[in-house]
Amino acid sequence: MAQLQVELVAVEEKIWTGEAEMVVARTTEGELGVLPGHAPLLGQLAEPGQVRIKLSGGEQLTYEVNGGFLSVTGAGVTVLAESASPVTEATSR
Repeated sequence: MAQLQVELVAVEEKIWTGEAEMVVARTTEGELGVLPGHAPLLGQLAEPGQVRIKLSGGEQLTYEVNGGFLSVTGAGVTVLAESASPVTEATSR
């Protein structure tokens, strides 16, 4: 299956980078799912929001994000957030 090149970057550091099957983020226009081959776009992230990165093999990474943008290009997906922190099983309930 085709993969997306994904970068999640906060103001002060690169949080995560790698390949994923899908990225799901909540923008000011609604929740958006990005698969390989998605049309280019730029969306403003909703506050507060979450970004979910679905990896091959069924694993999912979830991050709480505040502010920022989601950019989809032919090269992949970049999430530029003011802040981002991982969500653990205990905090997601």
